[in-house]
Amino acid sequence: MSKERIVSTLNSTTTDDNEPLQPSAKGLHLTPSELTLSPQYQAFTEQLSQALKPSQIIIDAPNRLAYGTDASFYRQIPQVVLRLDTISQVQLVVRLAAQYQLPYTFRAAGTSLSGQAVSDSILITLSDQWREANVFDDGKLITLQPGVIGADANRLLMPFQRKIGPDPASINTCKIGGIAANNASGMCCGTAQNSYHTLTNLTVVLHDGTLVNTASEESLAAFRSSHHTLLAGLSALRETILSTPNLKQKIAHKYRLKNTTGYALNAFIDFDDPIEIFKHLMIGSEGTLGFIAQISYRTVEDPAHKAAALLIFDNIESACNAVTMLSKTPVAAVELMDGRALKSVAHESGMPSFMPTLSLEAAGLLIETQANDQTQLNLQCKSVMDSLAAFHIAHQVAFTKDPQTIGRLWGIRKGMFPAVGAVRQSGTTVIIEDIAFPLAALAAGVRDLQQLFEKHHYHEAIIFGHALAGNLHFVFTQGFENKNEIQRYAEFMQEVTELVAVKYQGSLKAEHGTGRNMAPFVELEWGHDAYQIMQAVKTLFDPQNLLNPGVIINQDPKAHLKHLKPMPKADPLVDRCIECGFCEPVCPSRTLSLSPRQRIVLYRELSYLKQTEQTSHFLKKAFDYQGIDTCAATGLCAERCPVGINTGDLIKQLRQKKYASYRSIARWSADHFATVTKLAKIGLRSNQAVTKTLGEKRVKTLITGIRKLTQNTTPTWLAQYPNPNRHVLNSFTTLDNEDRKVVYVPSCSSRVMGAASQDTDRRSLTEVTLSLLKKAHFDVIIPHQCEQLCCGMPFESKGMSDIADTKLAQLETALWKASDQGNIPILFDTSPCIQRALASFSRSMRLYEPSQFVIDCVIQHLNITPQNEPVMLHITCSSQRMGRSASLIDLAKRCAREVIIPDNIHCCGWAGDKGFTTPELNQAALSGLKSQVPENCSQGYSNSRTCEIGLSHHSGISYQSILYLVDNVSRAI
Repeated sequence: MSKERIVSTLNSTTTDDNEPLQPSAKGLHLTPSELTLSPQYQAFTEQLSQALKPSQIIIDAPNRLAYGTDASFYRQIPQVVLRLDTISQVQLVVRLAAQYQLPYTFRAAGTSLSGQAVSDSILITLSDQWREANVFDDGKLITLQPGVIGADANRLLMPFQRKIGPDPASINTCKIGGIAANNASGMCCGTAQNSYHTLTNLTVVLHDGTLVNTASEESLAAFRSSHHTLLAGLSALRETILSTPNLKQKIAHKYRLKNTTGYALNAFIDFDDPIEIFKHLMIGSEGTLGFIAQISYRTVEDPAHKAAALLIFDNIESACNAVTMLSKTPVAAVELMDGRALKSVAHESGMPSFMPTLSLEAAGLLIETQANDQTQLNLQCKSVMDSLAAFHIAHQVAFTKDPQTIGRLWGIRKGMFPAVGAVRQSGTTVIIEDIAFPLAALAAGVRDLQQLFEKHHYHEAIIFGHALAGNLHFVFTQGFENKNEIQRYAEFMQEVTELVAVKYQGSLKAEHGTGRNMAPFVELEWGHDAYQIMQAVKTLFDPQNLLNPGVIINQDPKAHLKHLKPMPKADPLVDRCIECGFCEPVCPSRTLSLSPRQRIVLYRELSYLKQTEQTSHFLKKAFDYQGIDTCAATGLCAERCPVGINTGDLIKQLRQKKYASYRSIARWSADHFATVTKLAKIGLRSNQAVTKTLGEKRVKTLITGIRKLTQNTTPTWLAQYPNPNRHVLNSFTTLDNEDRKVVYVPSCSSRVMGAASQDTDRRSLTEVTLSLLKKAHFDVIIPHQCEQLCCGMPFESKGMSDIADTKLAQLETALWKASDQGNIPILFDTSPCIQRALASFSRSMRLYEPSQFVIDCVIQHLNITPQNEPVMLHITCSSQRMGRSASLIDLAKRCAREVIIPDNIHCCGWAGDKGFTTPELNQAALSGLKSQVPENCSQGYSNSRTCEIGLSHHSGISYQSILYLVDNVSRAI
């Protein structure tokens, strides 16, 4: 193994049971002399470099640290991180790893909670090339690659009113590879609809690089021939189980519950064909038996009609008895919440009025029922409530079919985990454990758990879960900064495992997977005989013990107390982060540099080093580019974060220091904004003239050369750069109608930038906006000294919040006056500007972004003839953050018969001016765009002028404001 010395964030404990638990240093501190790989890893990576691109092999320390974390409370720093694109690359890596005797771990989204996706050796991650999905048989079957996000699979199935069976809470982030490898389930999934029970076929890469496709008879024939020993071994293990009645009976009992502890031994009693046993053992194997390269699921119905109710009972016993009754009724989900869980969200906005009055003894049930028609749904709601007629229900939100109310009810349940995270002490982490009791013992189990919380002083701990399956989650905060805290956790977990596995014969892991967290307790739950079977399974599949060692099978009784993730204080803006990774899918820089989670990891490290008076110049240098320069700072991460962390706010704060030397220039620019915009127009005019004279190719070569000389500090050049806007803005009156007045605020970008030479419509946005308003007979008011106005976003993005706020205040004053003190609606022609105004204006004004204004105020005054040609639609970050995506989509669908919203394009990465200065961010964010543009589509639309530059460049078609589309398909009434 590697001889590289790492003084790391890995908290560790001794393997000697007689020695006390000892926390280690909090920080990873690698000096330049320590960055060299050992000869073994060096030879491995050198051989790999002959087949992989340099960007696919990560060996620098900052990035290894960034990838060393997942959603669990464990951390290991990999020696090598690989970003693989194809099955053949996986096969190559697996064979080379075997040759060099190097362990490896597969990671999909890294949302695993039990430590199964971290490695101190080779960490294999998936690039965006693993997103293929195919739907068959009217949605009854779906075949998915491991990089497909669960929610994206369900979006493909939505037209068929079907979905995949597993429905984990992290479905908007977690990927199919992790869902299958952990046998993840969820709120409605139960045991009947998980990956194990809905699996049809798999494609698997084995420890020796063999590829097995169980849907192919040819592949199976080769597999039976080459791996007859493996298949014979599985058959022999099945015979052992069948000839041991107590063991068979135990396996049958364990899988009446939700259970992801250990390997899926139910495969041996559910199937006699060793191929079927092989397939089903792969489910829930957590990357310890092979790599799942593709999976086919039988899908399940997703009824169109749903109703939900929230019922509050006096105590946990009454609630659990009600669950027993509900299990006999047509319910899709029953979520149990104890009194502390209800209290944790009682004061959040939108909560029922009775929530703050509840005692800690109270318990709640959130119930959902589903049907294919309203009549059946009504009957089911009545049936459910009739079954509870004998129970005293203290409070309730009666069954509702309103989607918004249903969403709010589910928000109560989903808000509990972040509620604990939001109040945790800095330096601690949030731990969410996952167990299952037999349903008959559910109330007693909850009471015993609550007593353990009190005994070990986890007074903030809450309990909630999927009651129909007896599956409970309990959430508590834990620090690992000293040996007393680690000892407290160790003693608590020992008692929890005895309570669940021994006293109640339940599952220590119901749906989160064994990982490192429960590996020392697998034998306690299953017994010696079953554990020997599991050890034999591991040996059959992985004779060299290289696949994710230490996960599921682990002989170290203290493995769950090692490699504990430190959470040092860094900044209040991000201290609440638990590194869950929910933010990652929407981050435009995640494939280029760092995701928000990884930015926080490195920033915590830098902060720790600073606090301990250490320095790491190479880490700081890496973070300057990867953390600060390549962050779009759009805040989409906050929309996905369970506790609302906007990593962009931290980055803007850091930019304030980085760009401090430019403050005088920024101040002058703010004070002379009209001059700045004139200079920008001159620049665009010069670009237009030079390009016309020299040609695009020569200009691009010239600008590229200048960028190299200036070390990429000067802007790049794109053919899609706009021409200057020569349109003259003036207020006008079309008729004397008080209902049709509007204050039009052209953004600085639309005032400066006209159309690009390649654009379909060569008019400027200001000209198009006024054309549309005139067509609808609006009186238009342009604010006084409009050329001097700005929302301040260009300054805010550089961390100069005081200058930005000054500009915003000027804008607010001008609009207050122009709008007759808020009486006249105000139209912004781009969404980023209005987002900042909506968030910060102190006076009440009616502010509109383009699509909402057209829908609310304009479209009724126009005749719309939708065009036949399909259009692409980009929903900007600002629209998403304002909750205005629906209006943009609605408007586009009114104007075009087919509207295409590309998959996995959440942010364009232009980020104000980043597209000019850091074009690689824009390129990374839009790398999957061009392939999604149909051949018969020539136009895309959005609502941000700068975003449209990058969208046009990377799509191969022209992107313009949604107002162009409306103007082109409308006529006056």
